[in-house]
Amino acid sequence: LPVHFKHWLKNEEVEEGRTAVLRCELTKPNAPVEWRKGDTVLQTSDKYEIRQEGTRAELYIYDAEAQDA
Repeated sequence: LPVHFKHWLKNEEVEEGRTAVLRCELTKPNAPVEWRKGDTVLQTSDKYEIRQEGTRAELYIYDAEAQDA
C-alpha cells in the first residue's frame, strides 16, 4: 500500500535564533521521508536534525533565521 500523511505539516512560527520543529505523521512506520527546502534535499548538519520514529517524522531547524522560511 502507498504511504499517506495522517497529519500534514503545519506552518510554524518561531523567533529568530530559536529552534523550529516541523512534524508530520505517516500511515506506515519507518517509511522513507525526504525533507526539502525548494529543490534542495536537507541533510542532518549543525543547522538541521532529522528524526524519525515509527510513523512520526520531525525536522529540527536550529538557530532559525528569516531565510529558513
